[in-house]
Amino acid sequence: MRSVDVHEPLSRPGDVSVGERIFQDFAERYRQYFPRVFAYVYGRIRDVQAAEDIASEVFERAFVKAETLRHEEAFGTWLFTIARNLLISYCRKRSRFGGPVNSDLIDSLPGEDVPEDSYLEREEVAKIMGHVRRFPRREQDIIALKFDAELTNVQIAGIMNLSESNVRVILCRTLQKLRKILQEEA
Repeated sequence: MRSVDVHEPLSRPGDVSVGERIFQDFAERYRQYFPRVFAYVYGRIRDVQAAEDIASEVFERAFVKAETLRHEEAFGTWLFTIARNLLISYCRKRSRFGGPVNSDLIDSLPGEDVPEDSYLEREEVAKIMGHVRRFPRREQDIIALKFDAELTNVQIAGIMNLSESNVRVILCRTLQKLRKILQEEA
């Protein structure tokens, strides 16, 4: 065993401490998942400021509770479960205090190069979202997790406490129902 001189530095230049490594790993996950978490949250509440706050709180909670995660490969599912729970709390607080959730989708979508095309696209998205908002809550959540958060059916199943096949069936039926509504309007 080698003796250590009291005056010898414990780490060499370029060495990364355990704490720094944990922080760097989490920062990488933040960069990877933040856009999807934000898209999911924003897709549900349509308020940029609130969506940023909630998405930030998702990552804050995930960082603080990181040691409770049993399997690293479940990080994404765990993260979206936190996001879903925070959204539920947010919506409950808003309804309790009489504040409606902002659903003005048309004004919140980014512009395109051709204003007429952009307007028509935003109008179409707003129409589709209006129909989706009339669906049962579970169907809305599955649609948001699939298309806003871009999660797989397996990940959605973990978040929603459903089987993967059940998610697939609900998603298929919901999209068929939406397609039928849109065809009847045309």
